[in-house]
Amino acid sequence: ICVFNSPFSNSRSVAELVIAEIILLSRQLGDRSREMHDGVWNKVSKNCYEIRGKTLGIVGYGHIGTQLGVLAESLGMHVIWYDVLPLMPIGMSRAAETLTEVLAEADFVSLHVPETPETKYMIGERELASMKKGSYLINASRGTVVAIEALAAALKSGHLAGAAVDVYPSEPLSNGPGFESPLRNCPNTLLTPHIGGSTEEAQRMIGVEVASALTKFINSGTSINAVNFAECDLRAIPSTDMTTVRIVNVHQNVPGVLRQINNILADYNVNKQISDSKGDVAYFMADVTVEDPKVINTIYEQIAGINENIITRVLF
Repeated sequence: ICVFNSPFSNSRSVAELVIAEIILLSRQLGDRSREMHDGVWNKVSKNCYEIRGKTLGIVGYGHIGTQLGVLAESLGMHVIWYDVLPLMPIGMSRAAETLTEVLAEADFVSLHVPETPETKYMIGERELASMKKGSYLINASRGTVVAIEALAAALKSGHLAGAAVDVYPSEPLSNGPGFESPLRNCPNTLLTPHIGGSTEEAQRMIGVEVASALTKFINSGTSINAVNFAECDLRAIPSTDMTTVRIVNVHQNVPGVLRQINNILADYNVNKQISDSKGDVAYFMADVTVEDPKVINTIYEQIAGINENIITRVLF
């Protein structure tokens, strides 16, 4: 079963939340609001700053990171970013050569990376110590990216001036009481319940984007943005082409299957094909010219008859 997510639809919502958190942290508004609710009037300006002229370090310059950089620059911030891929800077932002460079230079560090073995606990005690004293950390990416205990220690010691966290290594399965974290009651620390993409606009666009992905998968076999499945795509067959069919096959990821499929297709003109695998499952797509429509059923039966076959479809 091919499962899709929506990597684009909530990018703006997350970027706007981070901008709000940058301003809230720089003015200590989380603590002031809590004090006021407790009946305490605490009018202070010490260690409260404007964000204009400050440096924002973005770790992960993807869909969210780029939007965040544009918004930050519009507020007068300098933007430096680091990504493992070579990417084009947007606006006046500047790419850093290393993560360490971003951590050492930025007043605010915002994390926007996927959950991979390489990003697990990428921000630990050593990385936090390399950040500027009095700087701020924001994590709206994945809960395993930051070592929570080390972050709590850096906040309590005063090395970091504040933090905003929206994601956690372990999160409750439902709304209600029961949330526990070492970050609770840390100074100038904003904790939100994984709501970075929780806006009406984002949820609507997520529904549209996922529905579109499912429609493309059904109609053309495209599996781009699948989370549990090999990602494959072929350019569309022209609507005027009445002799080309698309063969879509899911099979066990074992040696010899592609040889069997290509042997079946050897007598036909294969215009284009692609194959990829993920785990135990492999995915194959090919556009084949078939002059005689009666042959289509023969091709289907031969490929579907392969022992390692899971699903075979013929798309027109």
